[in-house]
Amino acid sequence: MSWTFTTLKTAIQDYTQNTESTFVTNLPTLIVQAENRIIKSVELPNFRKNVTGTLTSGNPYLSTPTDYLYPFSLAVLDSSNNYDYLLNKDVSFIREAYPTASTTGSPKFYAQFDDDTFIVAPAPDANLTVELHYFYIPESITVASSGTSWLGTNATEALLYSSLVEAYTFMKGEPDILSGYENRFKEALGRLTLESDGYNRRDAYRDGYRKINV
Repeated sequence: MSWTFTTLKTAIQDYTQNTESTFVTNLPTLIVQAENRIIKSVELPNFRKNVTGTLTSGNPYLSTPTDYLYPFSLAVLDSSNNYDYLLNKDVSFIREAYPTASTTGSPKFYAQFDDDTFIVAPAPDANLTVELHYFYIPESITVASSGTSWLGTNATEALLYSSLVEAYTFMKGEPDILSGYENRFKEALGRLTLESDGYNRRDAYRDGYRKINV
């Protein structure tokens, strides 16, 4: 069984036995909150992508994509498309390692400066092409032109119970029912995490990230 936006809304109303207009009006927001909780709780390989951009000479800042969630890797590409991967640090490390903002060179580190920006260090001494491999926020089932989404098709239990947790929280519902839905969500999320971990292990071996010592 897969969820569409329509069938998911109907299921939430059936479970909660609530068709009050304010509640129904807020269902899209509650579903988006439920989706975001899942996406931020487990690293789903389906939600990874690559984009290229440009670091400008003397400027240590790089904007994140609009659908950015968190990074997997950031690399500088040379003229032969060789990758030089930057090490992910925090802003404090970069500030301490490069206290003079005008210091330039070949970037070695990057950090999340704010929600919309990376900072690299040292600042580039030339214009550079970079490739960001990142986890992204997928299109919500509430606005998907197809009527469904990856979560609606592949994470049906997690999406349902996460939505019910958000719904009962909004309703200030009975604590025991809310606790029951929270437990069901965590069970579904655990299964989804195991599936994701299995995929990531297969992907790591296939791509040569893991080495076996014999």
